[in-house]
Amino acid sequence: MPRYYPICLDVEDLPCLVVGGGAVGLRKAQTLLEFGARLTVVAPDIDEALDAPAAADPDRLRLARRPYETADLEGIRLVFAATNDEALNQRITVEARARGILINVVDAPAYCDFIVPSIVRRGSLLLAISTEGACPAYAKRLRRALERQFGPEYGAYVELLRRLRQALLARTRDSARTARLLERLLDADLLDLVRREGPEAAEAKGREMLEAWLAG
Repeated sequence: MPRYYPICLDVEDLPCLVVGGGAVGLRKAQTLLEFGARLTVVAPDIDEALDAPAAADPDRLRLARRPYETADLEGIRLVFAATNDEALNQRITVEARARGILINVVDAPAYCDFIVPSIVRRGSLLLAISTEGACPAYAKRLRRALERQFGPEYGAYVELLRRLRQALLARTRDSARTARLLERLLDADLLDLVRREGPEAAEAKGREMLEAWLAG
């Protein structure tokens, strides 16, 4: 049983390939596009939901309505195989690995170099849940629970912390002091202020506290 190394991957402008144009391939394609990938989708039949984004930005999304060919791997960095043909999935895996390309075969961990966790995104806050393939349904159930627990205010809060941290780094080069002041900011429960009065009020309060601490 593999033990997966967790990693957050920047796919902005990364050449990616999805083989398969059904419901699963559509979901993979839409997620990759959401995160900025440059994507090719190959399949004899491709969900029409991808036609509009392909027409709007053909440099971002290319649709090839035909069977997969080995040449489709040329220049690709990341592959998702989302077909119901096990022999084809195995072939894509062999050919991708021979070229040093990471591959994910949907619902077939034995063919995967990586798996995709269930995620909850709130702005820059990303929560990822994985059972390492043991029970994806449980990962989805946990994701739904986290979606209820972590509302959109958490995204605003993380962005607020980013701005306050940048303001603090511009004022002091003492890394130990910076770490202590950031811990104090976290203890100040600005998240509750974001909920009650909005991020602007929380930021004003946070900057006021930083000024007082730096002056002291």
